[in-house]
Amino acid sequence: MKTRITELLGIDYPILQGGMLCAATPELVAAVSNAGGMGILSSAMYPELEEFRAALKETRALTERPIGVNMSFLPDIDQREKMKAVIGSCGDAGVAAVETSGIKPDFVAPLIRGAGMVHIHKVPAARYGISAEKCGVDAVSVVGFECGGHPGKDEKGTMVLIDEASRVLSVPVIAGGGIVDGRGIAAALALGADAVVMGTRFLASEEAPISNAHKKWMCAAGERSTVIVQKSVGNMARAANNGAAQKCLEMEARGASFEELQTVTSGARTLKSYRTGDVNMGINPLGQGVSLIREVKSVEAIMQALIAETQSQVKCLEQIFS
Repeated sequence: MKTRITELLGIDYPILQGGMLCAATPELVAAVSNAGGMGILSSAMYPELEEFRAALKETRALTERPIGVNMSFLPDIDQREKMKAVIGSCGDAGVAAVETSGIKPDFVAPLIRGAGMVHIHKVPAARYGISAEKCGVDAVSVVGFECGGHPGKDEKGTMVLIDEASRVLSVPVIAGGGIVDGRGIAAALALGADAVVMGTRFLASEEAPISNAHKKWMCAAGERSTVIVQKSVGNMARAANNGAAQKCLEMEARGASFEELQTVTSGARTLKSYRTGDVNMGINPLGQGVSLIREVKSVEAIMQALIAETQSQVKCLEQIFS
């Protein structure tokens, strides 16, 4: 397959793995890259710079293919020195692309480009993509309301959002939110996207560092298996509709503060739930596409199935017009 993104990143397929906090480990990242896509390591998983550099080194030992790094920062905290250090480490490790989010990319854009890397900026709405393009980014990842984790406040779905973004942006568009199979990939490409980014599908892989109980839960998920939490405190997130999510919603209904909710929603609880196999312990970010997943496979098998189904869907469309 050949798109502007495959050409820009030097990958075989226009499929990127999302920088999933607590799950985007070197093993998973390398597996996606080795399978022809691009794995993305989350820098937020490693608070200390030396830990991050060690993770980069480990990833590089597992693959020689292009890899990416996600940098997500809070907009109200000045972390410029840390940004510089992370970008410098990425450049030293031969990272192909850096994905930024949570901040206006004007400060980091020249640093990333100066280090010889592709700059992707993740946005929840087309208007932010226009702003990012003006800052000099190379591509924009546009993620719809169906996504796992933190969706945009506009609550705009992927189909409309990608259609709009691909029309108003000149740089390549990467589509995310609810895409877990070849049908979704074909749809995204038809809407004008140059690639897709997936988190939930790769979470249900053999290489994903979560318990088998969580993966089994995902394979049994239905249409109502995800829910929006923390909306009342301005930190909206889509997650598995489990015991922790229901507890969070009950606390929100009583007017609980962000700090109170953290007793249920903290990343530490999520990580512990992944390790122990207690699917109700923590808030587990999941996209709505989880209802379409029915089997845990290796990343290589997932990738081959995605490509085969995408090709099949394209042929079906060609037959309609033949």
